[in-house]
Amino acid sequence: MKWITREKIKVDRVACPWLIRQFIDPQAEFLFLPHDTDWSKIDDGMVFDVPSCELGHHGQDVSFNSILKKYRLNDPALILLGEIVRAADSHSRYPHPASEGLRWIAHGFSKLGLSDNEILKREFVVYDALYHQCKERSRSAPPSLFEIASQMR
Repeated sequence: MKWITREKIKVDRVACPWLIRQFIDPQAEFLFLPHDTDWSKIDDGMVFDVPSCELGHHGQDVSFNSILKKYRLNDPALILLGEIVRAADSHSRYPHPASEGLRWIAHGFSKLGLSDNEILKREFVVYDALYHQCKERSRSAPPSLFEIASQMR
């Protein structure tokens, strides 16, 4: 399936393709279109992380969180990774300590002059490593402040 989003990817628009390839659509093809695209006219693929789309930002959630919810991905490590992505991509009230490092990495990749597809190829390994660390941490960690606040909503 084609998955379509905005060009010049950073945190959420790298995390989402990683999530999609790993847990939803291993054969996913990603297309990166200009920011001024009329997203409502696209009907030959799944649009994500663009204004007014189902798999976009909603309230405190970034697109990664919207994808987790739509596809009912409840793995505690993915939930923790979603918390990190949310805080790195937005200004979360309860930021995870790893989020600032992820933001720095994403912005550093954007300065290398690589294509969006090349950034995905190179940065997926960062998300692989982060996911494995999240798996380890989620086995023994108490709930985070964000998880507690989310349960209260």
